[in-house]
Amino acid sequence: MKNKILVVEDEKDTLFILNKLLSKNDYQVYTSTNGQEALEILNEVIPEVIIADWTMPVMDGLEFCNIVKKNEKYKLIYFIILTARASLKDRVTGLDVGADDFLVKPVQNQELLARIRSGIRIHNLQNELKSIEHDRAIIEMACTIGHKINNPLSSLIITLNNIEDELKSGGKKLYEEDFHVINQSIERIKTLVNDLTNLKNPEVIAYTDDKKMIKLD
Repeated sequence: MKNKILVVEDEKDTLFILNKLLSKNDYQVYTSTNGQEALEILNEVIPEVIIADWTMPVMDGLEFCNIVKKNEKYKLIYFIILTARASLKDRVTGLDVGADDFLVKPVQNQELLARIRSGIRIHNLQNELKSIEHDRAIIEMACTIGHKINNPLSSLIITLNNIEDELKSGGKKLYEEDFHVINQSIERIKTLVNDLTNLKNPEVIAYTDDKKMIKLD
């Protein structure tokens, strides 16, 4: 699958050249001429890398970058600012709004491609780390719930055993079906506790249209 790159540039010639260069290097390229258009594209596709010019009409690259990096859905996208501004103050300003990289025009093709490759590696690594943290959080939550259920379950089992011992033989037969249902339910809860406390590779599956759940079996 091709890596996706969004290029945001209001100069048509530059946009054409970048599109051609990146497509030639086997990237899936999306283009727009300002930050507002680019936000609409992000509603449909999330690229690994965004390349955006600083100075553009409607919404410039800096404002666009600031919006992207404040959005949890988009903040791992590697963001490269292109600009003719070369001062240290401008670079600091660009980095302060969340830009990951900063290239001064005119950009050398090989340098741009190298920065993109680096950005994709960083993007993929961040996603892997996020996935690891997500799985760890699920495991910790499942283990906590399992232990919380286990304590009252133990009390329930002990109490039920005491009731069974205290009931005379004839009385116990009257409640035989009820005890059977209770014991079946206890076994199901014990299985759930065991699954939760021994969860290793959590998998989240769709439960309803708007809800998900952890797959345990």
